Amino acid sequence: MDWRAVGAILLGLALSGCMQETLAPAPETAMTSRDRELLANKPYPNVKPQGQYARHIVDYPGNYKAGTVVVDTPNKFLYLVQNDGKAIRYGVTVGSEALAFHGSAKVGSKKEWPSWTPTAEIHDRIAGLPSYVTPGPHNPMGARAMYLYQGNKDTLYRIHGTNQPELLGQAISSGCIRMLNEDVIDLYNRVPVGSNVVVL
Repeated sequence: MDWRAVGAILLGLALSGCMQETLAPAPETAMTSRDRELLANKPYPNVKPQGQYARHIVDYPGNYKAGTVVVDTPNKFLYLVQNDGKAIRYGVTVGSEALAFHGSAKVGSKKEWPSWTPTAEIHDRIAGLPSYVTPGPHNPMGARAMYLYQGNKDTLYRIHGTNQPELLGQAISSGCIRMLNEDVIDLYNRVPVGSNVVVL
């Protein structure tokens, strides 16, 4: 039996079952004028997550210190732990089971409106991808990216935006954690380089 998976499920039940939740969309003030301009011309449907996958302020019974990012993979949530027994909870897309990252890492670097260079492994799995995608709302990396490192080594996993917001709450990515662009902008502004990330 995989006790880590059982523990993650039990934590998810505890976090989702008996807590206060307050719907709290990402503040408009988090966005720059460039963000507003680019997102006003996004080439994908204006889909916003509904229900539990919308951004909420929630009670958080976990033991992680404030500022820790906790990704609850089974339940498709990302929590940013606060210092008052609360957390900001975002709905996310996670990797399929075979591709998902698990464990501890740190935010090694961050980038606004990143470009995307698919790895050889992604090219092997998905035919017809370009070798490079320029920054912008058409880019699968979205508005922001936080690059996860273990020690000095880039894990090649990211927390980033998306150009497919309709898939939030699913497990279909190539392993990265995808967020609504407005949400990842908010998270990016709150999480400095060096922050701890735990992916359950």
